[in-house]
Amino acid sequence: MPYYKSMGEIPRKRHTVFKKEDGSLFREQVMGTKGFSGLQSILYHHNPPTQMVEATLLGKVKLEYEEQEALSHRHFKTSKLTKKNDAVSGREYVLGNDDLIIGIVSPNEEMDYFYRNSDGDEVLFVHYGTGNVETMFGTLPYRPGDYIVIPVGTIYKLTPDLGETKLLVIETTSWVTTPKRYRNGFGQLLEHSPFCERDIHGPEALATYTETGEYDVRTKSRGYMHSHIYHHHPLDVVGWDGYLFPYTFNVEDFEPITGRIHQPPPVHQTFEGHNFVICSFVPRLYDYHPEAIPAPYYHSNVDSDEVLYYVEGNFMSRKGVEEGSITLHPLGIPHGPHPGKIEASIGKKETLELAVMIDTFKPLKVLKTAHEIEDRDYKYSWNIK
Repeated sequence: MPYYKSMGEIPRKRHTVFKKEDGSLFREQVMGTKGFSGLQSILYHHNPPTQMVEATLLGKVKLEYEEQEALSHRHFKTSKLTKKNDAVSGREYVLGNDDLIIGIVSPNEEMDYFYRNSDGDEVLFVHYGTGNVETMFGTLPYRPGDYIVIPVGTIYKLTPDLGETKLLVIETTSWVTTPKRYRNGFGQLLEHSPFCERDIHGPEALATYTETGEYDVRTKSRGYMHSHIYHHHPLDVVGWDGYLFPYTFNVEDFEPITGRIHQPPPVHQTFEGHNFVICSFVPRLYDYHPEAIPAPYYHSNVDSDEVLYYVEGNFMSRKGVEEGSITLHPLGIPHGPHPGKIEASIGKKETLELAVMIDTFKPLKVLKTAHEIEDRDYKYSWNIK
């Protein structure tokens, strides 16, 4: 995120001597993006972060996509996914392309290893549940409605509290940031942005571990999963500062932009990445023109695929979806409200729906395993009966 944060102990000047009590040096790590021309932070470790003792290839990350099917709208009910495990190995993917993978995970176990995605940033949306994400930058508590944004290369471990947690998972091969049109030339969020830096929460506490032993850091890179063993705890950072760090943003702090007539989807945009955007549909007042039609007009996605993850509420333009549903409305054919939904929306004052939308600018492919949770009749649900 484009604002400065500092935690723990750091020297007065970067790249200068910073000693422990015994006179030995803390080990400085510059973690930067875009070849040191993007966001970066400087971390100070008790041990060199390069000091691994064993590297093992665990295997290929297997994503088996379906063969091409007839172009149509698709509906997947993730409530039927019952796999339980930790927050990484329990992930079940539904859609993907070269820019991102979309899936869900319902962790019921603590990770007995650490993890880093070295392919790109991750966004985890908390459908329900509470817990903590321990990272090399400090600990992030999470709660329902949180977007957890984890920069590429960040070592972390997600630990759910007692009770169920369900996360929408967006793994990217690029960066994730706030929409450019909501930022000034210095990176600050502008007055017309639907949220500001006050709503963005970095790590709350920096826990520094100096224990030795055997610590496994699983690393996803280039389509493979690797294991790196260290004899020191990977969260051994005593202090850091900079502009690159994990954070949470809760969807309840997204202030919807409304108007006299129906506003287009970009007003709901929350994040952007390479070839995709993430939007938040939140409870909001409807349009206030005396003859407004609050339901969206039919529209053609001529250059993007639209994905919706339904969180809660009665989504005003859809029939047959449920909490945890994922719909895919692909580029090339029009989509819009189900029959009767346009008429039913006239005169309504507000909506209490909550959903996450992901628009991609390259076609998405469906995982073969997603067929098991697909509503195959969804494509015909616009027919008037």
